[in-house]
Amino acid sequence: MFSESSRDSRWVEARVDLAAIRHNVGVIRRIVAPAAVWAVVKADGYGHGAVPAARAVMAGGAEGLCVALAQEGVELRDAGIDAPILLLSEQPASQLDAVVTHRLIPTLYSIGAVRAMTDAVQRSGRSGYPVQIKVDTGMNRVGVSTGGAVDLVRAVEAASPTLRLAGIFTHLAVSDEPDNPFTSEQVASFEDVLARLPNRPPVVHAANSGGALAHPATRYDLVRPGITVYGIEPGSTLREHCADLRPALSLVSRVSFVKRVRAGDSISYGLKHTFARDTTVATVPIGYADGVPRRLGNAAGLVLLGGRRRDIAGMVTMDQLMLDCGDDAVQIGDEVVLVGEQGGDRVRAEEWAEQLGTIGYEIVCGISKRVRRVYLD
Repeated sequence: MFSESSRDSRWVEARVDLAAIRHNVGVIRRIVAPAAVWAVVKADGYGHGAVPAARAVMAGGAEGLCVALAQEGVELRDAGIDAPILLLSEQPASQLDAVVTHRLIPTLYSIGAVRAMTDAVQRSGRSGYPVQIKVDTGMNRVGVSTGGAVDLVRAVEAASPTLRLAGIFTHLAVSDEPDNPFTSEQVASFEDVLARLPNRPPVVHAANSGGALAHPATRYDLVRPGITVYGIEPGSTLREHCADLRPALSLVSRVSFVKRVRAGDSISYGLKHTFARDTTVATVPIGYADGVPRRLGNAAGLVLLGGRRRDIAGMVTMDQLMLDCGDDAVQIGDEVVLVGEQGGDRVRAEEWAEQLGTIGYEIVCGISKRVRRVYLD
């Protein structure tokens, strides 16, 4: 049922099951043991809410957190979260004082960033500040090259006692493809870097969600699961590895208007859909401004109403979409489940993703801020 506090506001909400997040962390911990779990809660916890998600993953046994931006780490600290927080990429120099003030662990992969971080720590009067180095082993996004990694490690060590090398890591490009040999090539490149270092850093890591589930050689000292924490598979080829995970997010609305249309009538912008028979149309007050992609227009069977899958009739508009309900009785106020479970059936974010040729990450991250989050436990 809709939460009572939302009855006088908009009939749209995203429900986040915090118990599911805790459960998923427990599943991952059992798979990767003895490696630790540092859960990724960037992008507002993949649309689930960063602070509630962070608290849930820590309660589930995670030992650290990962974010993309300094501002994301500051938000967690301001909420009273004291866990280690790793920034997954270099931050602008203007953010480094905040990084130090809020005890965030920076990732470095350039000499310039080492110098800027050294200056920021010295301004704070601290010493022995932990930093980590990211090595690019073939994804070609960010990271120091394998050939430059040793020199960068030496630069960090030369900045002692201001800086302290706390870890080194890489990122996997195709871990969601278990049979792709490139993951093994990345591991070999990373191992070569480790072998050339004068001393092995205290923490070594490489595994994202796919690596944690399907590539034991990538688990090292800790894993960095992201999407699997929220019960969504990293890719369809890993579906069997995700059988014990529980989707944490449901996207729910209500019927706001009901009308009967005749065979031959068309609907929504562009009149792209024409009804072949008389039918009942239910309007739902949610649209692409809320995170329902416009390309889901005329999609078949991706919304639940009355315990049955319904087709989206016509184009999804900014604030509303319409459902073809045939001759079924529908009333204003009936609950509509766009992602989640109703009547023994479940629509998963992955189904939307497959329809759109994308991934589940984009679906949940795309649910906008104007959709109220309701936390269930």
